[in-house]
Amino acid sequence: MKRFLALTMGVIMTMTGLGGLVYANDTQTRIDGIVKKIEADYDTDNRTERSNEKLKELYGEIPNEFEADPEYKEIMENFIYGEVYYQGELDDKTRELVTIVSLATNQLESELENHINAALNIGVTPEEIKEAVYQCTPYIGFGKTSEVLEVVNKVFKKKNIKTPLKEQGTITEENRIEEGIKQRAEIFGESTYNNHENAAEGQEHIQYYLSAMCFGDFYTRGTLDIKTREILTLCIISSLGGCESQVKSHVQANLNVGNDKDTLIGAVTQCMPYNGFPRTLNAISCINEITAQNEQNAEK
Repeated sequence: MKRFLALTMGVIMTMTGLGGLVYANDTQTRIDGIVKKIEADYDTDNRTERSNEKLKELYGEIPNEFEADPEYKEIMENFIYGEVYYQGELDDKTRELVTIVSLATNQLESELENHINAALNIGVTPEEIKEAVYQCTPYIGFGKTSEVLEVVNKVFKKKNIKTPLKEQGTITEENRIEEGIKQRAEIFGESTYNNHENAAEGQEHIQYYLSAMCFGDFYTRGTLDIKTREILTLCIISSLGGCESQVKSHVQANLNVGNDKDTLIGAVTQCMPYNGFPRTLNAISCINEITAQNEQNAEK
């Protein structure tokens, strides 16, 4: 009996071992297939070359930061400048503007200073940079935006860019409410009027502030068109984290003004090195959900 049990256990262990070998081989085959596709799709062999090329294009030279952490520097630069900057179809001007608002939202002053310089180096105008930062105000508040403007103005001073810049406002105290409502409705449609007319008692002022300040004081300003302002807004709100309801609203707003899904994915991907994966994945989930709903509605 003991011999029979021993033989039986031996057979089971042999079969388990063979099964594990088959499983291991199958797993390795799958891994090999995934790696092969990634290498083909993303040209992974040339990350360092692409990184150096993009760094020189943006900064004029390869920055000497992180000298005490050379391995970290290599990982960071190869990923951000060798991969992320080449993902999607955004032009470098848009990449720098969405990066600036992401850094502004996260209050990352040293990186913000670097990217303001980079933006100027590739032809982004001072007015475009200022307007991108101003656009952050309704979402991160006046205090944080003011601190970001100190960084912007410091860079401008070093570059001998005279401030204040040419005024970009297009409204007056008399028409800011009306123009704000019109601008909001142009983006969000009928819901603008419904939100005003059906606001909860004691909360009507929030709708007034949204229309007059957010959309009147800022969205109506010059230099940046509405499509650019909306893509910046999506990146700002995505960078905040925990604002998925508002992210969904501005995904729809972006689609309403003509930005497509690929543009939205490209923009939040560009911000990912500074926002991290969780906030980025949440934003992409919102994009997928809203674009899927639009496609379903179009089929009806």
